[in-house]
Amino acid sequence: MSGNVPEKREQGLLNRTTGTITTSLGVLFAAAGFEHGLFEALQGNKPTDGLMIQAIGESTQSWEFGGEDALTIVPNFLMTGICAMSVSIFIIIWSLFFLRRRNGRTVFLPSFFILFLVGGGIAVIPFFVITWAYSTKMDKPLIWWRKKLTGKRQELISRIWPYSLVAAVACCLVALEIAILGYFPGQTDADVILSINAAFLLLTMIFINLSFISGFAKDVGVRESGLE
Repeated sequence: MSGNVPEKREQGLLNRTTGTITTSLGVLFAAAGFEHGLFEALQGNKPTDGLMIQAIGESTQSWEFGGEDALTIVPNFLMTGICAMSVSIFIIIWSLFFLRRRNGRTVFLPSFFILFLVGGGIAVIPFFVITWAYSTKMDKPLIWWRKKLTGKRQELISRIWPYSLVAAVACCLVALEIAILGYFPGQTDADVILSINAAFLLLTMIFINLSFISGFAKDVGVRESGLE
């Protein structure tokens, strides 16, 4: 621990960069859940005929793999869509205004789990789980990271997070566009497009991890300097 930072201040300091990354991703993934809910609601007041559904109805799918798999415990497309959109809006509001408060992360994960249960989509599960796992460090002293991220290494890595966060958001949006429309420039083969979509999802995960590691480096620098 730096001698310039009193212990009480050290424990109470919020890792703001980690919080910014978590908030941004929380809004992004909730928006993806809202999109699922919108398409589900558009299918109308009819039964889902099971837990596993296609968020986008067959009559409105743009390509062979454009159904967007989802799970719902609500046995009606319209109500599933309304529930998914409502929970998504709640998560967006929570991410923006309450996530950084005491117990804010405690509500974060269950909210996404509820979204998953009411048609918010399946593919997003690993992304919000890893985001939540990192978010639990928002008010922690980052002792392990402070041992690993020192000197020039810390300074260099701390500069990456804005760019990797933008890259994560961009890759996720491209993957979402491909999932809905099945469009990628220069490609018409559905199997190839599906593989490209998977590649963008993988890139999203890579950039999420890079963003948080860089964010930790930034927050370590703030803690060492004693600045908020």
